[in-house]
Amino acid sequence: MDKQRTMKEVDQLIDDLPDNIQTITITLRKMILEASPKLVEVWKWSMPNYMYNGLVCYIQTAKEHVNLGFHKGNELQDKYHLLQGTGKTMRSIKIRKLEDIQSEEFTSIIKAAITLNES
Repeated sequence: MDKQRTMKEVDQLIDDLPDNIQTITITLRKMILEASPKLVEVWKWSMPNYMYNGLVCYIQTAKEHVNLGFHKGNELQDKYHLLQGTGKTMRSIKIRKLEDIQSEEFTSIIKAAITLNES
């Protein structure tokens, strides 16, 4: 993992997570950073966020699941019907087990969120 694009606060968060949530979080983090070399990890609101021309996405851990969230999720075309939420702008994907991760689909949404920030 590119240490210039990651933060020690996120490493610490991951170290303190239960095994199943830790595995999901590590997988999502890697997927996000591999989606684009432009993304940089930042620590905001006690969770990892990923930025390029503004906030793109975040990882929010909970006891039983992990959310992959998008700051402008309401503006994203969700052809996979994965994004949940009714908030003003944010949408997220709830992942309960490692098998719920759909790499190609998630990466496509991450890239769409980056493109949205470029416009």
